[in-house]
Amino acid sequence: MTIDARPTTVAHSRLDPEAMPRRDFLGLAAWWSAAAALLFGFLGAMRLPKAAVLPSPSKKFKVSLPASLASGQAYIPGGRAVAVYKEGNQVYALSTICTHLGCIVKATDNGFDCPCHGSKFAKDGSVLKGPAPKGLPWLEVKHAGGDNFLIDEGKTVAMGTSVNV
Repeated sequence: MTIDARPTTVAHSRLDPEAMPRRDFLGLAAWWSAAAALLFGFLGAMRLPKAAVLPSPSKKFKVSLPASLASGQAYIPGGRAVAVYKEGNQVYALSTICTHLGCIVKATDNGFDCPCHGSKFAKDGSVLKGPAPKGLPWLEVKHAGGDNFLIDEGKTVAMGTSVNV
């Protein structure tokens, strides 16, 4: 008995697809990977013109003082870090942001207390007890008629600057 050592060939139909060589497959995979990276990079760049943060409120705002506001009592408008005082016919505003590390100070009968590190401020914003290095800044106030006032949190004025009502 004789064993034929010749390899047997399988007959291929002319309709069968040709086998893709490994180098061609790897080349096509590299091109598709590069195209996908460019597409995702382009989509990411299209998001850049849109702001990812919400706009902050305007530094200038209008406030109406309540008629029941007692002389020398602080009025703190909702959502603002400002204390507005009306003493006689004078109106002035102080920032309620502590000059030590930026905490929001709380109004008390004697002035302001910082809940973070214990600074104490007088009603005029001057430092009574540290660690705050300086007093609370006074803010620009403009009379807008009646009990309405325009306060600018972005502009500080000298201590003692007030507006006549």
